Amino acid sequence: MAFSEFRPLDEKSLIEYIKATPSLSSKIVDNYDGLKIKEVGDGNLNFVYIIVAPSGSFVIKQALPYIRCIGESWPMTKERAYFEVLALKQHGALCPEHVPEVYHFDRTMSLIGMRYLEPPHIILRKGLIAGIEYPLLAEHMSEYMAKTLFCTSLLYRSTTEHKRAVAEFCGNVELCRLTEQVVFSDPYKVSEYNRWTSPYLDRDAETVREDNLLKIEVAELKSKYGCFSF
Repeated sequence: MAFSEFRPLDEKSLIEYIKATPSLSSKIVDNYDGLKIKEVGDGNLNFVYIIVAPSGSFVIKQALPYIRCIGESWPMTKERAYFEVLALKQHGALCPEHVPEVYHFDRTMSLIGMRYLEPPHIILRKGLIAGIEYPLLAEHMSEYMAKTLFCTSLLYRSTTEHKRAVAEFCGNVELCRLTEQVVFSDPYKVSEYNRWTSPYLDRDAETVREDNLLKIEVAELKSKYGCFSF
């Protein structure tokens, strides 16, 4: 372990961390000449760094103890990184051709080191928005879903194995709770985190809050989400 307690990494401290971590430094053969680090985290939660050297590359993802786009005023457990790497390793064993390999995990630092899918790979969402057609997407997605869903279900596992796996993921509550709050709860009531263009959309926001049929439909979706999210 490179550091004994959690600290958010920047580009300078990340190099120090890589040098102290054999499972990462070996991926670039301890060659730091021409090493390039780029922070690409465009999400709301984590730092994501791409590390590229002449002799290799990988990605570092570090979870913060709060929601990145808001700050420390909205705490968020760092343990989400543990459950993410747990899922990556399990799914990688079941469908390695469609899951990036995990090279390193540091629970204290909430840090994952994994394979970097180099260009011409791009984020799928961006490709779809740009109108790119992916003729093998349905085949690859269905293969991944079939293998991971079936092989983690009671149809494949024994009752003991399945219950043990469910219990292991029961601690993964924060991201589920956050989704339930911001997608299935807050938009339909008065909440400190709601935002809209006032006063122009005041009536529209009030209409949503007063629509009981809509809230019943949303409650059903929330129930389904709660049954299938771990």
